[in-house]
Amino acid sequence: EVQLVESGGGLVQPGGSLRLSCAASGFTFSMYAMSWVRRAPGKGLEWVSGILSGGQVTNYADSVKGRFTISRDNAKNTLYLQMHSLKPEDTAVYYCAARSSSVTSGSPGDYDYWGQGTQVTVSS
Repeated sequence: EVQLVESGGGLVQPGGSLRLSCAASGFTFSMYAMSWVRRAPGKGLEWVSGILSGGQVTNYADSVKGRFTISRDNAKNTLYLQMHSLKPEDTAVYYCAARSSSVTSGSPGDYDYWGQGTQVTVSS
């Protein structure tokens, strides 16, 4: 059974930091490109960041570039998202998503597996 389990969300003040994790099981994690995708209240899915299967290349949405860092540990089957300088507009449910390809996609519809999401709330 494929599972993607996110953790690390919570309530943080503007300017704060959080680190999200996504534990994968049930598929060959090292062969899948991975991304973080978020859904803000009342809005659609927004691709945030992606990383190639081997971890060599990362990419980011303009809205988070310079503040977020995606990484992966293929030995631990885990994906991470380090978030700094958080803003209220970063408030959303964050999902990790797996794509059966070596390369990422900015289109949420291109992903095969999804986690249940973790809530991030940025508020004073």
